[in-house]
Amino acid sequence: MKYILVTGGVISGIGKGIIASSVGTILKSCGLHVTAIKIDPYINIDAGTFSPYEHGEVFVLDDGGEVDLDLGNYESFLDIRLTRDNNLTTGKIYQSVINKERRGDYLGKTVQVVPHITDAIQEWVMRQAKVSVDDDGIEPEVCVIELGGTVGDIESMPFIEAFRQFQFKVKRENFCNIHVSLVPQPNSTGEQKTKPTQNSVRELRGLGLSPDLIVCRCSTPLDTAVKEKISMFCHVEPEQVICIHDVSSIYRVPLLLEDQGMVDYFCRRLDLPIEMRPRKMLTKWKEMSDRSDRLLEQTSIALVGKYTKLSDSYASVIKALEHSALAINYKLEVKYIDSADLEPAALQEEPVKYHEAWQKLCSADGVLVPGGFGVRGTEGKIQAINWARRQKKPFLGVCLGMQLAVCEFARNVLGWEDANSTEFDPETKHPVVIEMPEHNPGQLGGTMRLGKRRTLFKSTSSVLRKLYGDAEYVDERHRHRFEVNPELKQHFEDRGFRFVGQDLEGERMEIIELEDHPYFVGVQYHPEFTSRPIKPSPPYFGLLLAASGKLQNYLQKGCRLSPRDTYSDRSGSSSPDSEISEIKFPSLS
Repeated sequence: MKYILVTGGVISGIGKGIIASSVGTILKSCGLHVTAIKIDPYINIDAGTFSPYEHGEVFVLDDGGEVDLDLGNYESFLDIRLTRDNNLTTGKIYQSVINKERRGDYLGKTVQVVPHITDAIQEWVMRQAKVSVDDDGIEPEVCVIELGGTVGDIESMPFIEAFRQFQFKVKRENFCNIHVSLVPQPNSTGEQKTKPTQNSVRELRGLGLSPDLIVCRCSTPLDTAVKEKISMFCHVEPEQVICIHDVSSIYRVPLLLEDQGMVDYFCRRLDLPIEMRPRKMLTKWKEMSDRSDRLLEQTSIALVGKYTKLSDSYASVIKALEHSALAINYKLEVKYIDSADLEPAALQEEPVKYHEAWQKLCSADGVLVPGGFGVRGTEGKIQAINWARRQKKPFLGVCLGMQLAVCEFARNVLGWEDANSTEFDPETKHPVVIEMPEHNPGQLGGTMRLGKRRTLFKSTSSVLRKLYGDAEYVDERHRHRFEVNPELKQHFEDRGFRFVGQDLEGERMEIIELEDHPYFVGVQYHPEFTSRPIKPSPPYFGLLLAASGKLQNYLQKGCRLSPRDTYSDRSGSSSPDSEISEIKFPSLS
């Protein structure tokens, strides 16, 4: 097993996740099986109880693990399926060590950070690196480990020490450290500054890790003189200094790494069994990034949510929209709308924001209401859904977005004016959305309906069923505590509001569609978590097709894209050596 540790310096949020994913991508394109581990030094057991403003979106895995959004990057770039143990936190490590101590596993010893915590970290990494993440069940050959935060943080010290020991345990030829640093370019001088990188590398080396590659994040390509200066002061060869400047699309990052000889370096440094031949998978990435730069036509989607000040709050949603827009050759414009600004109260308090929000909504080609929690902004989301339904604008509601579409229809079509979710109004006379029976209200962490669940299609004429390739069922990931009240189902269906997808028992309403509307769809699950750059998620793909006026034509052609919209058969899929001739959708088994 070969281990590649990615550390960061100077600032957090520098792009370690994209760089770690890109390193995995270029190695996977060489025919290797690659897995990924994300280490978060916070004490939380998982990311499930975070506000999206803390660490961005909470990503959900097949097994129900609520994890850091970087695992979403790994899954998307590498087309793999990870488990909750691929996200390691300080809380998980301490919990496992304390449980061992309570069982008496340490035989009366004093339990300390060194060696007990550091040993637990190393054992976890070595155990998890062997777990297969590909459909073929083969054990990975390379494990990319990303250490969150920045070098020098007090929280990450035990992890740095664990990897200082680890490099000797697994031997030098099996361990490599990539250090990601910032090279700022102040506007006042326009000069690229190397001191932050020097200080960061010096601190890392002082802690016992010496970087093999220094990846410099900068706004413009590094000057040769700057590269040589970093090389001289940071104890590496100039070719070990890699520049990742700002690019038009994240799909260019693997190509940048490849162009700067990273694969050749890994071959020599880690003695990897790679044949030097053309790599089909990288042809696909080049084609994808070229296409995103060439797009001329544009379509806009209004994203109506309550965490719109930070785009990372909806990272997977944005990526799912981008994958779908790219697949139909359209440039995507996302119009972020704070749902509270659409509410009548905003007209009194902040009329300018109110009118701007409505102007954005009315000028969009499609409307998306993503998942969320809490009552703030829900009335604004209902206003947006009402507008999309009446104006026949393409609409997709995800999780809470679907539940609010049910509330909106109940209020304005069925005439139940107080219809609501019991999450927001426990006393409502028309509880159209109710709490799941198994939810434990006393404990927040991990008590939702989480992970992969099966949804059966109840109708053969369903638009979403056709978009899924006429499948009888789909397996998608869930994250919710409330769901549509099945007792009221008939009232809705009598008025053309159909529940076309249900769970295996037929008790949970999973997919809604509205008759006589170009595209009005709601899903209880989160399809964005399984969207891939070359395999867009069908509900999002349908929204983009409808927003660009292509949906009916696409359905009439038997759900096939025109030749100009498909990727070429040279481009390779993201599993080693297989080929792709058209856009594929997520596996349905």
